[in-house]
Amino acid sequence: MADDLHHSDPIALFSAWLEKAKAGEVNDPTAMALATVDPSGLPDVRMVLLKGHDARGFVFYTNFESAKGRELIATPKAALLFHWKSLRRQVRVRGPVSEVTAEEADAYFASRPRDSRIGAWASDQSRPLEGRFALEKRVAEYALKFGVGEVPRPAHWSGFRVTPTEIEFWKDGAFRLHDRALYRREADGWGVTRLYP
Repeated sequence: MADDLHHSDPIALFSAWLEKAKAGEVNDPTAMALATVDPSGLPDVRMVLLKGHDARGFVFYTNFESAKGRELIATPKAALLFHWKSLRRQVRVRGPVSEVTAEEADAYFASRPRDSRIGAWASDQSRPLEGRFALEKRVAEYALKFGVGEVPRPAHWSGFRVTPTEIEFWKDGAFRLHDRALYRREADGWGVTRLYP
């Protein structure tokens, strides 16, 4: 069975679960909680969208000058949580973080709607905003600047890849007797341990 918790490859298992979520999750199936560490050592968490995954890791994009961007550059480690409530499943991921290549970032940025690309230029993400009008004014300024031409990727906007060292799968069970499997990266592949609920 494709989503069996004894699967030898947790990335393939995640792919199978994600496909199920895309078919059955009411809300955005690629939404994930991203946990980072701020400069004082406190955890920080917010929702972001998964934009790709493969054997190398889980990719999302952001403004590198945002709180999460600065935190990941300073402490390149993160945890992710996918919670598919309607499917009664979740996946937790932990590992080191690295920047995607410029080519990957350029390709993804070019695939975004034009208004989203202009928004990446206009938003000083996570910094104080004096009012909505200030943001709308900046959007208008950048829309005018780029006219009908191409909107290039800003240097401060790119992606991060979380390379998993651990992936935990959780399936809801009757009477709170859930199924849990923890995959840990080992020198020769992945080891898996079943966990008590």
